Amino acid sequence: MLYLLTSCIALLLGPLFYRYLTAQNGLQKGLDGFIFVSLGGLVLVHILPELLEHGGFSAIIFVIIGLWGPTASEKLFHRYSDVTHNLTLTLGIGGLLLHTITDGGAIVLAQQGDSSILLALGVILHRLPVGLAIWWLLKPQVGARWAMVVLTAMMILTGLGYFAGEQLLTHLSLDNTVYLQAFVTGSILHVVLHQPHGQSHTDQQGQYEYQAGIGSLLGIVLLILLLMMDSGGHETHHHDHSVEQLADWIMTLAPVLLITYTVASLRYRFGLSPNNDSLGKRWLQRLAGPEALIITALLLGPILAILQFIGLLMIGIILTLAKIEPIDPHLRLPQSAVRFGFSHLVDRSAPWIILSLILANLIGHPSVPLSNPITQVAVLLLVFLPMRFCNLGGAVLALSLAYSGWSTEAVMLVLLVAPVFNLTQLKLMNWGLRSVLLIVITINLVAINIIQPQWDAITILPDSINTLSLTVLAGLFAASLLRLGPRKFIARIMHLKPQAHSHEHGHKH
Repeated sequence: MLYLLTSCIALLLGPLFYRYLTAQNGLQKGLDGFIFVSLGGLVLVHILPELLEHGGFSAIIFVIIGLWGPTASEKLFHRYSDVTHNLTLTLGIGGLLLHTITDGGAIVLAQQGDSSILLALGVILHRLPVGLAIWWLLKPQVGARWAMVVLTAMMILTGLGYFAGEQLLTHLSLDNTVYLQAFVTGSILHVVLHQPHGQSHTDQQGQYEYQAGIGSLLGIVLLILLLMMDSGGHETHHHDHSVEQLADWIMTLAPVLLITYTVASLRYRFGLSPNNDSLGKRWLQRLAGPEALIITALLLGPILAILQFIGLLMIGIILTLAKIEPIDPHLRLPQSAVRFGFSHLVDRSAPWIILSLILANLIGHPSVPLSNPITQVAVLLLVFLPMRFCNLGGAVLALSLAYSGWSTEAVMLVLLVAPVFNLTQLKLMNWGLRSVLLIVITINLVAINIIQPQWDAITILPDSINTLSLTVLAGLFAASLLRLGPRKFIARIMHLKPQAHSHEHGHKH
């Protein structure tokens, strides 16, 4: 009973924190960053792998519908964008209410004699960002009264899950509601990404992004703490895959990423700048860096690196001869080579590296039936179309998929086309050039299928070096987050607008 009361009190702390943290714009931005990272990260790293465990690949489809459906509806029916957004908000809140029943059941499990106290502590701690998120989402739109009604309902449903017994929890189990929860999860992501009050109207110049970065770093700390407690409380297969595998990938990547940023600084120092007058050199940097080849060479082996270089050389020559300009030019380049490699390039690549790790952790999940190389290639091409991967992000994605057991053809496809195969870049080409590009990619994949090169890491470093490198890399990424703020940090992916929706909600409270 003590755990139940504590979990309800944790929800009620949300309005108290909100009242204090929104007293001024800086604290409000910090709150936005905290919820944006903690709630969004909890969904991406914890909830989505669990949905895949129970629902397989179909769960991803329902998540995508929940995430992009409202955006598509708002574009198609602009007059009713407010209705669409409010409906999405209602679905997201409904999903959180449904989840609170299972929280009550988890508290019951935590009280068993053979259970770890970490399970109960994890349930209680993750209610803090949930309570804050409810108030953050609802109070500006429907007022404090309705926000408190929802919090009260959450406490009642937690008690219902606590006292209901196994029969009700069985009907509401993830196996029975996986697709509904997947759709609602997508709705929650949509609301978090496009929260209409996440951008302060008095912060048009972004002067409070540092406070937003501080809030997001605190959100990351809480997220890591929750995941560690959750893994310690109950060992399950999907935790082994999602949390521990991500940790292994990051530890392996950290020293190599530091090497790539160092090489990028050196090549910038010696004149290989993204704004080089030579179109061929600009394409070299867009496709390979060439520092992205280092990730392939050190972690996938020199053979794959050589084959990647040959394929990229063919693509680069074709696009150079056709006088196609690379998209996403580098703006406001620093004069210092060190700042270019360890600040400017980190700002551009860090969001893509994080996205690549999370994406590989999802589509590479054992519950996702993508073992056929042709299916893997088709799925990856669909993933690349709306995105604008940088070369380092593509290399990290290829590495993660290779470690997840994907085919060599799929891995090589990522290494070759991630930076170039997107709708924005393809629009600059005519159909003839697109056909030539597709033929070149196909030839390379057929050659890979014939050669069947085996990938193997040639660098295995001691854990002490990996840990030190990860500490330095985390510092670089944290500095980037502080410079940009979480929304501008994520906005670099797909070039989303960092500000919230432009809905003019006429709510009066």
